[in-house]
Amino acid sequence: MSPIEQIMRAAPVIPVLVIDDAHQARSLAEALVAGGLRVLEVTLRTPAAFDAIRRMNLVPGAIVGAGTVVNQSQLDDARAAGAEFIVSPGLTEPLARAAIHARVPFLPGVATASDIMRGLDLGLSHFKFFPAEAAGGIPTLKALAAPFAGARFCPTGGITAESAPEWLALDPVLCVGGSWIVPRGADPAQVEALAREAASLATR
Repeated sequence: MSPIEQIMRAAPVIPVLVIDDAHQARSLAEALVAGGLRVLEVTLRTPAAFDAIRRMNLVPGAIVGAGTVVNQSQLDDARAAGAEFIVSPGLTEPLARAAIHARVPFLPGVATASDIMRGLDLGLSHFKFFPAEAAGGIPTLKALAAPFAGARFCPTGGITAESAPEWLALDPVLCVGGSWIVPRGADPAQVEALAREAASLATR
């Protein structure tokens, strides 16, 4: 099993985190890990992201990665901050080659058959289907996955606690990404409870 597949199989849901205040990062990671979600994706959408990754790495059991990585410079900065895996909203050859060269687990975003074919040509087989709901939802992923038997997916974008089980029931889906686990303003107890519910979702 490849390193990225091990990460994808660690829990049924990967929390997609937008962190504005790095000082809250450690307590947030502690709550998520306590709830059973060890794999944490910190998106590079705020100035606090790299500091948040560093602080979350101090939490025992946490597997912290960087999301919304769009170029090699961000890849390098994320790795320097301690990111254990990299997630991108899309798939470009320069970024993919940089991730492969760095031997870092990499989950690029795909939304078309051409995206998947390009990834397979580069030696990749695990992808983020993004934006999952806006790109056509479950029917689209079923149609895309059919010709690519070895491809595995983490749908992200618009997925909710209610829709996650249907996505997870698909054979090519190893996990889903979601932001509902950490609503803005939630305290650690609320986050832990939501994480526990998400961790209990059945996977195939």
